[in-house]
Amino acid sequence: MARVKRSFYLRPTLTVAKDLLGKNIVRKIGNRKLKARIVETEAYLGPKDMAAHTFGGKVTKRNKTVFKKGGHIYIYLCYGLHWQLNFVTRKKGVPECILIRAAEPVSKRKIVGKTNGPGKLCRWFGLDKSFDKEDLVNSKRIWLETDGDKIKKSQILSSERIGIEYAKEWARKPWRFYLRNNSFVSRK
Repeated sequence: MARVKRSFYLRPTLTVAKDLLGKNIVRKIGNRKLKARIVETEAYLGPKDMAAHTFGGKVTKRNKTVFKKGGHIYIYLCYGLHWQLNFVTRKKGVPECILIRAAEPVSKRKIVGKTNGPGKLCRWFGLDKSFDKEDLVNSKRIWLETDGDKIKKSQILSSERIGIEYAKEWARKPWRFYLRNNSFVSRK
């Protein structure tokens, strides 16, 4: 397994969103590691994207992490209940990111809880606001790994994003990517 390098995150967001499929999120807690393979992502393209927290280029206390260089974690609380894990992409000052919607556990431990949705995924990994701004490239508690397996284009499906109907035509952009026939993909 090789840790994913910074250059991976600095590429165009839609490319990274597809290429994240099949990568492993590794979370170290004490002496143990939790690991899950990403099976579903959703891209948000910054100031022009009405569904993005950075729509219009506004910087707030909540979204300022998205303006960092690619490879950082942007995590926020949705509806006051569920943490949402996002990976920042592109260069510093270009506020784009990818929501990690679902992952398939590969850890050799009994699976407690589900990972087929962004809130469930964060609960399973034990993620909260303390992970905001974490650098996936250098972190000792969370990072991405690749095992060299390539996902075939025929395995990747796309659809409109979920739960952002307020964003009008931007909600219909096919920027949700997921693996065909994977039981851990979230449901609409």
